[in-house]
Amino acid sequence: MNKVWLKRYPADVPAEINADRYTSLIDLVEQATQRYADQTAFINMGQPLSYRQLEQKSRAFAAYLQSGLGLKKGDRVALMMPNLLQYPVALFGVLRAGMVVVNVNPLYTPRELKHQLNDSGASAIVIVSNFAHTLEKVVAETAVKHVILTRLGDQLRPVKATLVNFVVKYIKKMVPKYHLPGAVSFRHALQQGEALAYQRPSVANDDLAFLQYTGGTTGIAKGAMLTHRNMQANLEQTKATYGKLLRDGKENVVTALPLYHIFALTVNCLLFLELGGQNLLITNPRDIPGFVKSLSKFPFTAITGVNTLFNALLNDAQ
Repeated sequence: MNKVWLKRYPADVPAEINADRYTSLIDLVEQATQRYADQTAFINMGQPLSYRQLEQKSRAFAAYLQSGLGLKKGDRVALMMPNLLQYPVALFGVLRAGMVVVNVNPLYTPRELKHQLNDSGASAIVIVSNFAHTLEKVVAETAVKHVILTRLGDQLRPVKATLVNFVVKYIKKMVPKYHLPGAVSFRHALQQGEALAYQRPSVANDDLAFLQYTGGTTGIAKGAMLTHRNMQANLEQTKATYGKLLRDGKENVVTALPLYHIFALTVNCLLFLELGGQNLLITNPRDIPGFVKSLSKFPFTAITGVNTLFNALLNDAQ
């Protein structure tokens, strides 16, 4: 099959792309959320988030960063969480505020986290409570002034949110004790942001959008400076390659790869956002039985992954 693809498909790929199709990633988000407003954008733990809700919540978070915290265009905001509904809300909120996203691996050690926060100059961080104990150990040695905490179930319906958060903390004991005085909850930030005025910043395609850090396997992790245009060029290249196989507003994609990695961020998040796709977020893909259960309820048309993930699925006994 792959050999046939390679012979046939490249002939259909355009020789040039338009990396300035949108004036910025803000423009992309605004157009996508308006075009597909009533369709589901993301699903996590059975909870859907529509494009309309994504627009509203990300705008509220942007307003909170601007007016609630007083951050300015170009300020760095770190995101340290697995695949949850909170991630795209925070991601697009930071971008819509004209600020720079610093994606952080939740499994970082204190030393790795300290380096990335200091190297990026992050002044705020959105972090899941499961990893707050790591931040506690180093936050005083960084420039971080604002900590926004969220729990795994915080964007679910009230009853399920309470149940998930209780099980995660008290049954599975996945939230080590931490002390972060002055931290605010993500839900509080959204509630406050809804009452604040959002000021759409003047952002050009050559403005910085991401500080995306390398794996650090051969030395200290380094932040790749990615502009809005860089990300759009990658998006356009991906769309040129796979676009003919995808239908606007009709694709259901499984996102088990972490969105804080550049591949899933570009393909699963940005590409399927631009196409109006429905995105199933898998928080813990290592839980293969739980992953398979989620797949059985989701009629997916696309899935991305690495060989270890597909091998685990192939060898699952269910």
